Amino acid sequence: MKGKYNYIWPTIIAAALGVGVFIGGKLHFNDSPEKLFTTNSKKDKLNRLIDYIDFEYVDDINTDSIIDVTVNNILEKLDPHSVYIPKREMDEVAENMKGDFVGIGINFYPYKDTISVIRTVDEGPSFLKGILPGDRILMADNDTLFGKKLPSAAIVDKLKGQKGTSVELTVYRRSEDRTFKVNIKRDVVPIKSVEAFFMMTPSMGYIKVNRFAESTFREFKAALKALRKQGAEKLTLDLRDNPGGYLGIAEQMADEFLEDGKLILFTKNKKGKIDNIYATEKGSFEDKPIYVLINERSASASEIIAGALQDNDIGTIVGRRSFGKGLVQREMELGDGSAVRLTVSRYYTPTGRSIQRTYKNGSKDYYKEFTNRYHSGELVSVDSIKVADSLKFITPKGRVVYGGGGIIPDVFVPIGTNEEEAIKAIDSNGWFSFFIFEHLDADRQRYNDILPEEFTRNFIVDDILFEQFVDYLISRKFKIDFYHFETQIKLYLKAALAEQLYGANVHAKIKSSADAMLKQVLELDRPLVQQGKAEAIEVKN
Repeated sequence: MKGKYNYIWPTIIAAALGVGVFIGGKLHFNDSPEKLFTTNSKKDKLNRLIDYIDFEYVDDINTDSIIDVTVNNILEKLDPHSVYIPKREMDEVAENMKGDFVGIGINFYPYKDTISVIRTVDEGPSFLKGILPGDRILMADNDTLFGKKLPSAAIVDKLKGQKGTSVELTVYRRSEDRTFKVNIKRDVVPIKSVEAFFMMTPSMGYIKVNRFAESTFREFKAALKALRKQGAEKLTLDLRDNPGGYLGIAEQMADEFLEDGKLILFTKNKKGKIDNIYATEKGSFEDKPIYVLINERSASASEIIAGALQDNDIGTIVGRRSFGKGLVQREMELGDGSAVRLTVSRYYTPTGRSIQRTYKNGSKDYYKEFTNRYHSGELVSVDSIKVADSLKFITPKGRVVYGGGGIIPDVFVPIGTNEEEAIKAIDSNGWFSFFIFEHLDADRQRYNDILPEEFTRNFIVDDILFEQFVDYLISRKFKIDFYHFETQIKLYLKAALAEQLYGANVHAKIKSSADAMLKQVLELDRPLVQQGKAEAIEVKN
């Protein structure tokens, strides 16, 4: 943000499970290993070198680490999305993509020298045993969890385990000034990919999806069903900052909005084989207004949905040009617990667009795209987006769309000012949450009798809390004109309070009032509402 504030990495707020996700799946070979991996000079050369190092090199060397480096170097020569997953990371990656893990169901962060509970997962093991926000976990069985700076991964290892096994926690509850023990049986805990959902207007629902895991479509359908019961006949699907995930999940979600027989996408592999994916009759939200939000960090499966709807002239894509990832990976085991996700095909939108950006200059240049877009002015003006006439495509209704590097939205919404984005960065890195935890920890009971609806409508962050937060940031060397953005900061403080008191849905609803893209959706929807009223009057007369 060009020196507008000093960037400080926060302490991890919870057990962060997973890494950046890419399109994946399991590849089942029909050939035997002997047939697939026949001996040749290139493989012999690599194997012989490893043997020489193992048996002849003067010092002891961990050849496993050499192999890891070698595999990574090979994959880097292919494309930015073919990646190696070491054995030590496989469990985390698998959990993240599956959409759940086995544990005790808490969000926590190490506050001072103690593990402090922010929230428990609703109906999860800790929730059912009466663990409360603000509780400190002192011990797990005989393992001490206070007074030493344990990495979050180590803490998670102490709390996770096999389903049905138990862990005895020693807990200190500050509000009652007492310490007690509780035995909690580990169970499956969801890792939510549907981050939040709520009603924006009496007829417009909102769903935020943060990745495409195995559980995502089930979560999405449950959220959509709940919104339909509340009157949703229109939908805003928020795919901002969504890096993607499973191809099949994106296909299922796109199918919800497309009529039977409509092309969702097609893939083409090395041999030129084309696989077409069509919508089925299962769609439950066809012929209804749909708005899809994307930005420069929406990638892969997010782009599949945006491209499928745009190319079929369904709905409206709102935001900024997406990341531009049109490669499909499959996960292949390497026999020692590690795996590789290898690019096996490209995907194309229904009009035939490939939205994959070039990677001919290597991964380092490839991932500098955000910086390049910022300096080119593309993030603030749609006119700065470079398109090529050779990559022009026409939708069935005659709209012009472009391939060659992401989905260009139908309606462009610029990025905020440096200062506005700096405040968002402060929020995304946890500083609002850390401050609010300390605020609640001092006197949590003052909010006990406020219902979520009352809080959303009537609660006002006062100047005292605002000034305390400013002091909190200044003491941590942040430099920004806080008072110029007092309204935005107070809104974020209110949202952070809502998240820790009531959960993600109330948090998202409060923040939506200052969201430029959501404001644009409401502006776009207003003529439709007015048109509907006019038609109703005309029919009545």
